[in-house]
Amino acid sequence: MRFLIDWAYRNPAMNLKDLKYLVALADTGHFGKAAERTFVSQPTLSAQLKKLEGYLGVQLIERRPKHAQLTEVGAQIVARARRVLSESDEIVALARSHADPLAGKLKIGLIPTIGPYLLPRVMRRLRKTLPDLGLMLYEYQTEPLLKRLRDGEIDLAIIALPAPQDAFESRLLYQEAFTVALPTHHPLAEKTTIKVQDLEGHTLLLLEDGHCLRDQALEV
Repeated sequence: MRFLIDWAYRNPAMNLKDLKYLVALADTGHFGKAAERTFVSQPTLSAQLKKLEGYLGVQLIERRPKHAQLTEVGAQIVARARRVLSESDEIVALARSHADPLAGKLKIGLIPTIGPYLLPRVMRRLRKTLPDLGLMLYEYQTEPLLKRLRDGEIDLAIIALPAPQDAFESRLLYQEAFTVALPTHHPLAEKTTIKVQDLEGHTLLLLEDGHCLRDQALEV
């Protein structure tokens, strides 16, 4: 940590704003649009990026009449700049969450068979109760969702059980019963209750591979 602080002190020419300008230019491919996105004038953004190139000693941008393109080393630096900016946002979020645990960003992942039905029920209440909490919502199938949770890309996941829970803490939110949907004239439609054995030999409509509800239905 001491090394990083000393390095930053001795090298004041590069800062987070310069990296934001560079990333904005990479995203837009245009100096004017990048300046608009970062709320500075185009000459200011252009001058700062020129200064950054001089400081690093390499050309980052190929300047063309109607658009700007990153050089090969510029693209590599942008990839690292994105990580630096993301980490800086995490530092700010960590500090804010320490001051107020219910403020800052919370990254929540949900599976497709839960998200569209649960979120409309809770979002309005969450916004009203926790106005300083910024929710970032992601939708994935169970396996990639758990991988992102394991890798720290999201803070929590809302999934259907059973599912692998190695190294995770879990809390039960609610339970739902399996319901069978049948055509009106299906032989089982006359029954008021259906046992699992009654389904034997009948064709089932299932979700595609990767959905946990498919696996659970097959297991039943």
